[in-house]
Amino acid sequence: MKFVKGSSHAYIPTMQIESKLPNVGITIFTKMSKMAQDYGAINLSQGFPDFDVAPELIDRVHYYMKKGMNQYPPMAGVASLRTAIADKVQRCYDVTIKDTEVLVTCGAIEAIFNSIGALVHSGDEVIIMNPAYDAYEVIINLQGAKAVGVNLRPEDYSIDWEAVEQSVTAKTRMIIINSPHNPSGAILTEDDLIALEKITEGTEILVLSDEVYEHIVFDGQEHHSVLRSEKLRKRSVATFSFGKTFHATGWRLGCLVAPESLMAEIVKIHQYNTFTIHAPSQYAVADYLAIPDNYLSISSMYQQKRDFFLEALKDSKFKAIQSNGTYFQLLDYSQINDKPDIEMAEWLTKEVGVAAIPTSVFYQSGEDRNVLRFCFAKNETTLKAAAEKLKDL
Repeated sequence: MKFVKGSSHAYIPTMQIESKLPNVGITIFTKMSKMAQDYGAINLSQGFPDFDVAPELIDRVHYYMKKGMNQYPPMAGVASLRTAIADKVQRCYDVTIKDTEVLVTCGAIEAIFNSIGALVHSGDEVIIMNPAYDAYEVIINLQGAKAVGVNLRPEDYSIDWEAVEQSVTAKTRMIIINSPHNPSGAILTEDDLIALEKITEGTEILVLSDEVYEHIVFDGQEHHSVLRSEKLRKRSVATFSFGKTFHATGWRLGCLVAPESLMAEIVKIHQYNTFTIHAPSQYAVADYLAIPDNYLSISSMYQQKRDFFLEALKDSKFKAIQSNGTYFQLLDYSQINDKPDIEMAEWLTKEVGVAAIPTSVFYQSGEDRNVLRFCFAKNETTLKAAAEKLKDL
């Protein structure tokens, strides 16, 4: 314990805190968004839309607020929403699940945190695919476990399943997959799920499948949810996000689907974390899910935005790496300069007026491929203005 001299000349003790996350500061997403604001740059860094939520959905929230649905809802989620989620899973993936296999959460991040917190223990190992969403490793570390990274193939960000299998040890408790993949936009195929089945068969390994961009898949391709696989479904937690699907990231509304044996443990964490989620929003989303086109139509909308952004950049020196899903586009800037990607992102924000995310932050090793991630979940006027600034580089 240290002592510092106060204004009264008395010595005041100060606490020394041992950080559980000594190497963690503010996220790159917060940093780049703040830089965009500070320098008046167009923010294509943090993944949020700059267009409105559907008026019909907002009206339903207002309706339930006025109706008096403003007190604690059931811990696991209101019955109508859990039923609507089960119905959507049946409609999209031809899988019948029970309401008791659904948990409504404060965004998908709570679903991910609760799942890892409940199922991963000190000394365990969890395999993640680099580049990986930065929260995975942090949450794993908080359990006293170890994140074991397997690099995706550099040419197309597909999973090297042989490398995954070689990374499995007696300590492997979980494998985390993410499709459509942030930051690359790559998607898993049926063959990928078959490979994962083979690796986990006869083991106690669990699967956490981050599927928050499930309804943003392009060019007629299909989202292959882990829920489609009977073998994987028994050992898997799948997480989803209504904030991503309905352009309402600030509502912090997500869910997870898991077999009851896993759900029993996950709920224990949930009840002492958020306990329950904003009631009017739950009732409103339940109503909105009753019309499938409200979520099935968004792929074509985002594909138009992706194509518009790429067309606006076609004469630039950026090289696009095909995005098959999500609302992110990777651009290789190696023909422009050889700045490290973090330095390049900061320079673009300050000097050019467009904020992006450096992809090295998604790698445990900090691997730098001179690639930046741009969010195209924006109005066309925003995307056009950003492209005008970028194409002259």
